[in-house]
Amino acid sequence: IILYMFLAVSIVCDDYFLPSLEIISECLGLSQDVAGATFMAAGSSAPELVTAFLGVFMTRGDIGVSTILGSAIYNLLGISAACGLFSSVVSRLSCWPLFRDCLAYTISVAAVLAMISDNRIYWYESASLLLIYGCYILVLCFDIKINQYLMKKFSPCCTCFTKAMEENAEQQPLVGWREESGPLICQQSRTDSGIFQDELDYSQLSTSLHRLDEISEDHPSVFTMPEADMKRILWVLSLPIITLLYLTIPDCRRQFWRNWFMVTFLISAAWISAITYVLVWMVTIAGETLGIPESVMGLTLLAAGTSVPDTVASVLVAQKGNGDMAMSNIVGSNVFDMLCLGIPWFIKTAFINTSEPAEVNSSGLTYTAISLICSVVFIFLAVHLNGWKIDKKLGAICLVLYLVFTILSILYELGIIGNNPTRVCGN
Repeated sequence: IILYMFLAVSIVCDDYFLPSLEIISECLGLSQDVAGATFMAAGSSAPELVTAFLGVFMTRGDIGVSTILGSAIYNLLGISAACGLFSSVVSRLSCWPLFRDCLAYTISVAAVLAMISDNRIYWYESASLLLIYGCYILVLCFDIKINQYLMKKFSPCCTCFTKAMEENAEQQPLVGWREESGPLICQQSRTDSGIFQDELDYSQLSTSLHRLDEISEDHPSVFTMPEADMKRILWVLSLPIITLLYLTIPDCRRQFWRNWFMVTFLISAAWISAITYVLVWMVTIAGETLGIPESVMGLTLLAAGTSVPDTVASVLVAQKGNGDMAMSNIVGSNVFDMLCLGIPWFIKTAFINTSEPAEVNSSGLTYTAISLICSVVFIFLAVHLNGWKIDKKLGAICLVLYLVFTILSILYELGIIGNNPTRVCGN
């Protein structure tokens, strides 16, 4: 069932989620990194949002905090390792998007850790999380103008900005479901793609969407059998999933459903949440069967299980050479996860139970803070030292760092290092 759920998530992302994201980005004029940090991050992080609401309103525990903070290191290092190791294409990265998202995530983590240090969340504290995310979205709205200013300001003294101006002159398509019919959109420079564009850019955008219409008419059906033998076997095994998704999600790649792209995006995000729920359920049963302690499960199998949509989506776009989008989804989804904590906390403390704050458990807080901040610093330095590109070398470095962080975390949770005593149910 675990393997079948992995297959289901990959089909949802490849056939429905990423194509809807492509059209949303084109209609809003978003660049790769902004699309990855907003819509892609929100859609692939839907399971964490559901988990946070369950933790606040139903289980009344700190399941949302532990799930989101516990999987943050996997999101940063584990998914980066997957993108590098499983992608045969070397993707170039821009300095500004990675720096922007890492800075936003560091501020978000610091805010959350400061809030839960006293084990209580007040309404104004949760509101500040929403304010931080609002400022992040505002920066993304003016991302192109800020990027141009920083490049002009720091390019003489910073080589990475100079390389970014030279190597990222062309904007690539987001996903690869149009390869058979040729390029999907007119290639634009990063400075030409943004929310605020002049008339020439709008004419380019209309031309892009016109070509999208033409290609959507000829897009093959999901029931077309592949030619390769192994792909045929996989297609037959996944036929129940393909049929179920075909009956419930409008395929915005086809001309008839193209204007329904927001419906496709929302329903595919809902399916991702449902599939991830079953996946985490099965992973939990597997951990119980193998006798793995809950603390170790939360740091390893459950962290990877809840981040399957982020992993699949990031690897798929990295395989198409869209490095900025993959990295912005990795870090941007973590920033969105912090918002996932703020929304249920704010609803509970400001509207439902205004007389007392929300209670959380902040044990292991110091180690969590150090681990998250260090992982952000390490991923930024690793990308910088690797020449601002995603390749197998970067994947290997991120994998080693992830294994080191995971081993240290497990040793800390089991009480082998540090002063964190092992806790069992009832004690």
